[in-house]
Amino acid sequence: MKIKIGDKLPSSELFYLDQNNDVKKIDILDLCKSKTIILGMPGAFTKTCSALHLPGYIKNYELANEKGISKIICIAVNDPNVMKAWGENQNAGSKIFMAGDPFLKFTKAIGAEVDKSEKGLGIRSNRYTMLVENGEVKKVEEEKETATCELSSAESFLKSI
Repeated sequence: MKIKIGDKLPSSELFYLDQNNDVKKIDILDLCKSKTIILGMPGAFTKTCSALHLPGYIKNYELANEKGISKIICIAVNDPNVMKAWGENQNAGSKIFMAGDPFLKFTKAIGAEVDKSEKGLGIRSNRYTMLVENGEVKKVEEEKETATCELSSAESFLKSI
């Protein structure tokens, strides 16, 4: 990843479905303005994200709140329909804001893109978790391999902040 501690997040549009299932756009900077957020969890319906990464943040939502986190944002290189379906499948409810980065604009801007074409996935996002305060990166953990979820897991990440 090219984004580092102390960097500001780049302005980038994300997509989500509202309560009426209408596609909405929102800039990542608007989501984190005057807030402390956690963001990451890059692969909708993938084995590791569905078994460990997203469920860990859902399970540890209250602990995140106790640590001053006002929002947890799941960003994946999927469209907003897939993101909503994945959130519903995982019972994310209002705990996790499910946002799609279907054109990889945010993913490429932070340097998290990874070529998984040999596995039939195309260009995807590496697995990471970030702590962001008012748009500034305070902590970032990136896994060496997308199939692992250790440094970026909710349990590990929340323990370290």
